[in-house]
Amino acid sequence: MTTYWNNYPTIQNKLQAVCSFLEAELRLNNPTIQNTLIELAQSGGKLLRPAFCLLFAELGSNQKQSDLIKVAASLEMLHMATLIHDDIIDDSPLRRGNITIQSKYGKDVAVYTGDVLFTKFFEVLISVMNGSEYLAYNAQTMKRILLGELNQMTIRFKLDETIDDYLRSIKGKTAELFWLACKEGAYFGGCDTKTVRLAGRIGRNIGLAFQIYDDILDYTADSSELKKPVLEDLGQGIYTLPLLLAKQKAPEKLLPYLNKKAAITPEEIAEVAKLVVQLGGVTQAKQMAQAFTQKALKDIEALPASPAKEIIQTLTLQLLQRHY
Repeated sequence: MTTYWNNYPTIQNKLQAVCSFLEAELRLNNPTIQNTLIELAQSGGKLLRPAFCLLFAELGSNQKQSDLIKVAASLEMLHMATLIHDDIIDDSPLRRGNITIQSKYGKDVAVYTGDVLFTKFFEVLISVMNGSEYLAYNAQTMKRILLGELNQMTIRFKLDETIDDYLRSIKGKTAELFWLACKEGAYFGGCDTKTVRLAGRIGRNIGLAFQIYDDILDYTADSSELKKPVLEDLGQGIYTLPLLLAKQKAPEKLLPYLNKKAAITPEEIAEVAKLVVQLGGVTQAKQMAQAFTQKALKDIEALPASPAKEIIQTLTLQLLQRHY
């Protein structure tokens, strides 16, 4: 399994246990699907969602480790499943610098692999949450992630897409799972109601900032840094925050390119990217990401004093105060 647990020394042993649990749960009678699952698990995920879950759990006093490991592992299962299905829909050739499952094995294997992960996800939830309201929260999170993806699909190539459209999409696609990770970590760690509520709000703002920064990278990084094709979203009609902000400022410069929709050429995409930077789209997007980051940090300050609080603050700063 990946050694990303070394990034979180205080919960290193717990993340190792999460990875061991995942490896055990991903064993199947079908060698192709099993090998695909293990390959995905080893492909360099940063374990952010399990890490936030376990760190927020440390704020509480109810440390039933076996349950917390399962909860943290379930978050990574759901995350992995959504990545696979995203890659199928987007026809993405690369993920984390590696060939995607659908490119390597075909879309049939990729669909089945994602479906297996969803099945395993609910098996784990039932084993640890049966009778808890958090079983419903997880089902609702799956629904909101799907609705976020559907919203993104319906606004592809939409020339009048708004900032609110974009935020609605990423709130479901990305922020929802961070919300769940932080909230249920605090809950299953035995935190009080106020802390659980704060944890969820922190997670949502972290998720919003995280996705905006990822979308900024599309305009500031090269393929080796991004570990996927640069400007892939733009070519597929997914207009993210930097582009939307630039279009607000000078629609007459960008619309001639965007009106071409799927017929836009790689050279024209590169021209659009230059215009987005020149028109301040990246700078403004950074400011919005920083605003969400500050909201998260302000709420982190209100968490109960503990070593875990300091680590959550440090991890959030490392994750969200990126340099370009």
